[in-house]
Amino acid sequence: MMKKIGFIGLGIMGKPMSKNLIKAGFQLIVSDFNKDAVSELAQLGAEVETTPKAIAEKADIVITMLPNSPNVKAVALGENGLIEGAREGLIYVDMSSIAPAASQEVYGALIEKGVEMLDAPVSGGEPKAIDGTISVMVGGKKEVFAEVQDVLAAMAGSVVHVGEIGAGNVTKLANQIIVALNIAAVSEAFVLAQKAGVNPEAVYQAIRGGLAGSTVLDAKAPMMLDRNFNPGFRINLHIKDLTNAMETSHEFGSPAPLTAAVLEMMYTLKGDGHEFDDHSSLLKYYEKLANVEISR
Repeated sequence: MMKKIGFIGLGIMGKPMSKNLIKAGFQLIVSDFNKDAVSELAQLGAEVETTPKAIAEKADIVITMLPNSPNVKAVALGENGLIEGAREGLIYVDMSSIAPAASQEVYGALIEKGVEMLDAPVSGGEPKAIDGTISVMVGGKKEVFAEVQDVLAAMAGSVVHVGEIGAGNVTKLANQIIVALNIAAVSEAFVLAQKAGVNPEAVYQAIRGGLAGSTVLDAKAPMMLDRNFNPGFRINLHIKDLTNAMETSHEFGSPAPLTAAVLEMMYTLKGDGHEFDDHSSLLKYYEKLANVEISR
């Protein structure tokens, strides 16, 4: 029998992800504060509920795609939360990007009710959420992962089990550190090129096939050269992820000096009113320092 899936959080990522589940033939029960998004999913055949508790009572698997740790804790453990409608055998898959310690805390409360949990944050942004090619990094028991692998695969191009509960979010933090530092490096290099009188686009074309080439370079360099800073992935969300990365690095005694530096750059951009721009706008931080603007 086809699994019934609850999906809570129909934002930039959650809405296209839930649409891909419907396309794959899964029965969906949805909930979100955004009534337009709920209505859109209802028109595609999704059932609608108003509380996580009500969804937990009906679903075999509940997926959340929420902004940060407090939102996940409220939906999972708060008033009218999943825990109130939970029953033995329910599987909870949190696909939000949150602090690993928060995932472990929620799991500790739910397992007492017989609810298994996976933390399964994603990478790839809105375009990959739309075309169903996001990467999913999953923490939790292998046997639970096996039960939901087909569901995750309906939304993703890559689904990898990385360890116990919390490991998914540790992996996502590692991903976000690498992305942020890579964008900062591209910005620093392009501003140097512009200042030295060399066309940044020529630099991009010359280096992209070598060791400096990367998915980040190919995704963000054209945006920088076009001065297109529409998100994508917003600065304020990357601030959230790097803040979680710093908290986790302090918790485990693993210094992260470069992450700290880029986080401060992002806070500077937020102060300048760029918090809703794409994270490629790290370029503007360097342009301001060097008093230059790059162009094609």
